[in-house]
Amino acid sequence: MLGAKWIDADLPAELIHSNRRPPPLITVHTDELLGGETQTIRGLPVTTPARTAFDLGRRLSLKEGVQRVDALMNATDITVDDIETVAGTHPGVRGLGQLRQTLDLVDGGAESPYESLTRLLLVQAGFPRPQTQIPVLDEWGFVVARIDMGWSEYLVGVDFEGAHHWTNPKSRAWDVERYHLLPELGWNDIRLTSGILHNTPQRFLDRVGAALIARGCPKTW
Repeated sequence: MLGAKWIDADLPAELIHSNRRPPPLITVHTDELLGGETQTIRGLPVTTPARTAFDLGRRLSLKEGVQRVDALMNATDITVDDIETVAGTHPGVRGLGQLRQTLDLVDGGAESPYESLTRLLLVQAGFPRPQTQIPVLDEWGFVVARIDMGWSEYLVGVDFEGAHHWTNPKSRAWDVERYHLLPELGWNDIRLTSGILHNTPQRFLDRVGAALIARGCPKTW
């Protein structure tokens, strides 16, 4: 309802309600809603983006929470400050510690759950926190590409290749051009897939580390 992507259709709807015996596919939470924490979309009352992120961040595991809050931040204009403002009005509520850990790692620049997972892997491995959606400029100052995440001061980038890179002819053609363009502009762009992320993450981390060290980044991992 708030525009976030990547939500499975078979996940149960979650309601804030006093009924503790909901029907199947409905999850109920008996939380307190304060003024300004709800809005109406298509005739339905829903929690605001900030309140929704507050609930997601304190209830979900770190990995899933970062993915969900990233997606919500990407789809709306909420910030970490907005979410922390909601948290400040609910002192003592369960899950605040988990929420703070999640908010320390979120970034609305992620455009897919796998981008969130990649960034989380890099940060938890000790790498400097990467920027997201980095514009790449040509010699005339025009934006000619965007890199999913990376370190612009060292010209090292990381791009996640989803299925559309293989199934969409336009994406595939642009990837070929991009593959040659980025090195010409000084970038070392490291690409990975879901298979690499799940099966050989250390190999990916080693490649990133070697690229950063080669560009003069002090080792912190």
